[in-house]
Amino acid sequence: MDTTKLSKFYKKSHEEKISALFEAGVISDEDKQTLLSNNLDLNLETGSNMIENHLGNYPLPLGVAMNFVIDGTNKVIPMAIEEPSVIAAASFAAKIISTGGGFSTNVPDRQVIGQVTLKHVGNMAEAREIVLNAKQAILDRANEAHPSIVKRGGGARDLTVRILEETDQTGFPAFLSVHLHIDTKEAMGANIINTMMEGIAPYIEELTGGTALLRILSNYATESLATSQCVIPAHALKTGKYTGEEVRDRIIEATQVATIDPYRAVTHNKGIMNGVDAVVVATGNDWRAVEASVHAYASRSGQYRSLTTWGKSEQGDLVGSLTLPLPIGTVGGAISIHPAAQLSHTILGHPNVNELAGILASVGLAQNFAAVRALVTDGIQKGHMGLHARSLAISAGAKGEQVQKVADLLKQAPHMNLDAARSILRNL
Repeated sequence: MDTTKLSKFYKKSHEEKISALFEAGVISDEDKQTLLSNNLDLNLETGSNMIENHLGNYPLPLGVAMNFVIDGTNKVIPMAIEEPSVIAAASFAAKIISTGGGFSTNVPDRQVIGQVTLKHVGNMAEAREIVLNAKQAILDRANEAHPSIVKRGGGARDLTVRILEETDQTGFPAFLSVHLHIDTKEAMGANIINTMMEGIAPYIEELTGGTALLRILSNYATESLATSQCVIPAHALKTGKYTGEEVRDRIIEATQVATIDPYRAVTHNKGIMNGVDAVVVATGNDWRAVEASVHAYASRSGQYRSLTTWGKSEQGDLVGSLTLPLPIGTVGGAISIHPAAQLSHTILGHPNVNELAGILASVGLAQNFAAVRALVTDGIQKGHMGLHARSLAISAGAKGEQVQKVADLLKQAPHMNLDAARSILRNL
């Protein structure tokens, strides 16, 4: 990638942005023409085959965040999101973080969990041992149920058994939950796992004498963790009246608040997911699965807490880390048929699933840094207001060059609202 072609990207016109991505080697000439012709929309046939009762499409703005260096490689990050300032914040954070070498990621080989949950099991402890002793036979049956994933080098790898009981004795019956740990390769794996679970359920019923109640994947991706870390020199944090050391310490303290206070932690983590979800959506992945998994992971201690940690190195630098469970894929579903998803994977350089997980964790860490830094210095509204003013200008009816003129005057008005924007537009 020739990053010199991407300099001051945000100042370029729409056509110039697209040309810059082509000249930098991020997209092909065919991708360039697709973007210039605004031809990323789903056609009627594709949309009708993706969902039931299809009426039309609901577009989201698709943009790119800049300045990311992940594991030593420059990355342009596609993001689909309607919220102002998210892409700008991610790009700004990545630029500061690049002064310390960028992001380093750790993504162990991932596995996805499927569950067969049984009721009416007589002796739970005995049934658990029977299932564990039949581990290899169960794995073999699972792989026979979906031979194509085995041919691609994946398949069922391990088995665990949990006894589910209510600890407060509320009268709920106990259940036996059999977990399969499955390598789904580049796929998110929902269809693979559900097929396997339905394939092994009758055999597990025979082993335990119980009745299978549920046979489905778990979106709690505790075996698909991705970690991103960064080190930011203290001098790079200086802003306004605050020294770099003061900003560093305030970021650490703010994260401590989010670790002990669920009311703050929810907003803290929502900011992380602003970036993560935008990339998940852009790449055609299931953002509901990712959201559910991530927020469950934030509660794994028994209290909902911050997903990020920020601390200080011996040299006085700010050190950040974020670990996320990520049920994602790079093939299948919308990824294979949605033109915008396909373009997003091209922009990212066609990462494999582990690389994409590292990218997502890095974007989340960048988004968190940008938000918390703003909160503990100038406040969050300063960065939001410029884009909010433009949104109000458009809502008021401004077109073309009027949009920026109305936005600039709106930022100087006593009240920034739609009535003020309409008044300014009438005067123009």
